[in-house]
Amino acid sequence: MDFRTLIEPAAILPALKATSKRQVLQDMATKAAELIGRPEREILETILNREKLGSTGVGNGIAIPHGKLLELDRITGVFARLQKPVDFDALDEEPVDLVFLLLAPESSGADHLKALSKVARLLRDPDTVAKIRSFQDAGSIYSTMVRSTTQNAA
Repeated sequence: MDFRTLIEPAAILPALKATSKRQVLQDMATKAAELIGRPEREILETILNREKLGSTGVGNGIAIPHGKLLELDRITGVFARLQKPVDFDALDEEPVDLVFLLLAPESSGADHLKALSKVARLLRDPDTVAKIRSFQDAGSIYSTMVRSTTQNAA
């Protein structure tokens, strides 16, 4: 699975201003709605319902909220680097500043899990995460993600 099929440069929010977990998810749902042409409310409800099962804050300032949508034609990602970390009820109880939202078709099965795994591997690499945190522009963040996933796949 090529990382470029999961996210496009327009889906990178390099300096999201948000003061709460809900606001982060709301803003990311808005961006996702623009990209996939689905109602923002449907996306937000899907993400919030998943969060009720347990926080997707995985630790080290990273969260990977995700959900499945009916009639979505492909797995789609939105990434945000927050200007200031927010409480995300993360496993390590630390605030989150990097959020990768992943939306998958209801029928995606194993592909959804493969995409989640690819994102998790990317965001577990301390060098990649440090670079992403240092960049202020979407292009540099996107290039770093693509380069890192391409190198790790080789």
